[in-house]
Formats: sequence, structure tokens, C-alpha cells
Amino acid sequence: MVDTAVTDKTFVYRFGQKECDLSARTHIMGVLNVTPDSFFDGGKYVTVDKAVERALEMVAEGADIIDVGGESTRPKSHAYGEGAEPVTMEEELRRVTLVIEKLADKTDIPISIDTYKAAVAEKALGCGAVIVNDISGFTFDLEMPSVVAEAGASAVLMHIKGTPKTMQLDPTYDDLLGEVSEFLQNGLERGRHMGINQMMVDPGIGFGKRQDHNLRLIKELSTFKSLGYPILVGPSRKSFIGNILNLLVEERIEGSIAACVACILYGANILRVHDVKEAKRAALVADAIKRAAA
Repeated sequence: MVDTAVTDKTFVYRFGQKECDLSARTHIMGVLNVTPDSFFDGGKYVTVDKAVERALEMVAEGADIIDVGGESTRPKSHAYGEGAEPVTMEEELRRVTLVIEKLADKTDIPISIDTYKAAVAEKALGCGAVIVNDISGFTFDLEMPSVVAEAGASAVLMHIKGTPKTMQLDPTYDDLLGEVSEFLQNGLERGRHMGINQMMVDPGIGFGKRQDHNLRLIKELSTFKSLGYPILVGPSRKSFIGNILNLLVEERIEGSIAACVACILYGANILRVHDVKEAKRAALVADAIKRAAA
């Protein structure tokens, strides 16, 4: 049963030229990894032209935001082996800046930069990005809040336990919901202190979480409404889906859609997905059901 104990707030955010009422319907963030080693689409969009083409395709499919990432956070784990290697700031910038510039020239859809490095965020915001998606929730680079604030940009604060290299090495919690909430609250306080007006929270599915953690976070998403900000969730093709279905990442689309619908019904405002067309259609139906139940 969906928990509606916490009342939904109205979140009308302006991202660049676009005004988005994040409380009116589920918004779709399309994943654009310009990396050679991301867990699902690594190597597909490593040239600028292919990356921009894919981004515009996602816009046509219904994406509300495009999230550009230049460094894989594929974890060290049984599923992914040794995981992705960190890249230098220079290499990350080489991968993302021209893509963001060209994309910003071709569409007014908000562009997000997926990075935890303040210097990368600063350059990307100067190239046309308007959102910073920080997997560390402002903890890896303490300059990040000031960079976001000075640019008048928005931020996604995600919870992570450990680092991408260590996060899946037997993560444990004494109080899962309480610890994730406290982590996010601390990041929000840092953002507010620096003057960031628009922030979103992400409980970090798969980032320092076991199977039971991921499932519980989705089922109890409404817990995070008390933080007072829109909730973003990224369940797309994650390992927990593969574990349930015993399927490789390429075969997880149905499981991803099921997880996305559950996230919507339990309180998500934004879904971060690889399969935009399918997620958009599923969200339209889930939103209609959610409205009917209100």
C-alpha cells in the first residue's frame, strides 16, 4: 500500500529557460554517459556527434532533463568486477564540455552535469548546464556548493556510503532510513547556507546498498518527503533488478519499468533512466493512477 502520510508539496522549479512543476507529474531525466566503461551504455556515445544525437533522441522520446556524465561510477562488486577507474578532471572535461555546448545550442531542455568535482561542474555550468547531479551529496568536493550557488544553478544531492570503489563491499546500516535522511539533510543545509535555491534529493539506489536496502528505500520513499525537496530516483537497469530476475543488464528493461512505477507510486518526482520512451509511457499511466487515488 502506498504511504501517503506525508503531504506532497508543490515544487515549481526553473531550470534555465524551462519552468517545471515537479509536483504536477513525474519528470524524466535521460541518462547520457559519454564514457567508455559505464555499466550499461559505456562506449556507445563517446563521440560528440553520437552523444548529441542520442540526447536529442531522448528529448524526442519525452525526456525533461538530460544528465551528461563523463566518469563511470560502476562499482567494484561481484557483478561488475573491479569497477570503473577514476578519471582525471582534464579527461572528464574533455568528454563532457563540447557535448554540453552543442546540446545547449540545439535544445532548451535543461542539461544536468553528473559530477562530484567542483571544477568540472563550474566548466559545465559555463557551457550550458543548469543542474549539478552530485553523487556524493556535496561530500567529495567541499567547493561544490559554492560553485552551484555562484552559477545560480540547481543541484541533485545523492546519498552514497563509501566511494564508487568501496561502496558495494558489504555496506551495513544500523538505521537505513535515518542514516540516509541525515546524510541528505546535512547536504541540504550546506546548500542552503551557500544560497542554493533549488535542490533535489536522491536516496542513491545501488550506491552503498544491499538488495534489501534498495527495496526498502523504494518502498519507503515517502519518508524523504519530510526533507522538503523533490525526490529523484535512479533504479534503471540496476543490479537489484538483475538479482530478482536473474538477468543481465541488457535484459532488465521490464524490471526497470516495474521499479520506476513503484518509485512513482511511493513518491518520486523525477526518474533518472536509460530507456526514456518506455519510462515516459509508464509514468503517464502511473501518474494517472496516482491522481485517481488522490
